[in-house]
Amino acid sequence: MTASTLDRPAAPAGPSRRRGGQGVERRPGFLTYGLLLAFLIGGAYPLWWSFVVGSRGNTALTSTWPPLLPGGVFWQNVTEVVTTVPFWLALGNSVIVSVVITASVVLFSTLAGYAFAKLRFRGREGLMIFVIATLAVPTQLGIIPLFMVMKQFGWTGTLGAVIVPTLVTAFGVFFTRQYLVDTIPDELIEAARVDGASMIGTFWHVGLPAARPAMAVLGLFTFMTAWTDYLWPLLVVPQNPTLQVALSQLQSAKYVDYAVVLSGAVLATVPLLLLFVVAGRQLISGIMQGAVKG
Repeated sequence: MTASTLDRPAAPAGPSRRRGGQGVERRPGFLTYGLLLAFLIGGAYPLWWSFVVGSRGNTALTSTWPPLLPGGVFWQNVTEVVTTVPFWLALGNSVIVSVVITASVVLFSTLAGYAFAKLRFRGREGLMIFVIATLAVPTQLGIIPLFMVMKQFGWTGTLGAVIVPTLVTAFGVFFTRQYLVDTIPDELIEAARVDGASMIGTFWHVGLPAARPAMAVLGLFTFMTAWTDYLWPLLVVPQNPTLQVALSQLQSAKYVDYAVVLSGAVLATVPLLLLFVVAGRQLISGIMQGAVKG
């Protein structure tokens, strides 16, 4: 045995289970996948049941063994929904309201969140406490005075009465502020200022790229909230309804056809599903990118 052989380190006996010195590598087991599958089924079953009832009729509600497979009258019920209520008008109104509110909330919340997180100005802490305190006030308490204001402005019956009160939200400001506090190092902002960047330029080149994951999450939640809002649009735009208000008219008669009602509920859910399908991958990749950078 030569000296070079003695100096050579011994090879590991088997494949290493450690990665980067962080401990034993663990992979999800059957229990994890089983729980995820159970949550998936539990979350998707109400929508599937609505589709089954809408495609079979009211007899599916009274059957001894609830059917799990759809029938063949779904499009007939959809036709009745479209002809009974102003569906296309309400759909267009909901799209306009949801898109405008989402864009406004994401823009203003990101600007305010960046200011509260990284700018130094007098009264910053007090203003932030005030913003957080407004989250504790129930929305229902402000409906009557807000309706009086909208009526005095002459906005009742217009989509502006639905859009303007929610152009920015306290939750959006607080959410983006909490995200940007630790995501953007103060040294990076100081370096941008040393290079001659203005306050707007620093936000555009430093703050905005770092805030994209939070903006994606906030935009998705805001769109869902605006799309499903019912009480406030019912009060201010009953004659120019959004989709949720229009679909509620299906239950205004003495006899309620639940198959038609559930068909309308499925139609109202389809745009949200399409949003998740289109934006889900970009949303998850943005969240993961922000987590890695943080």
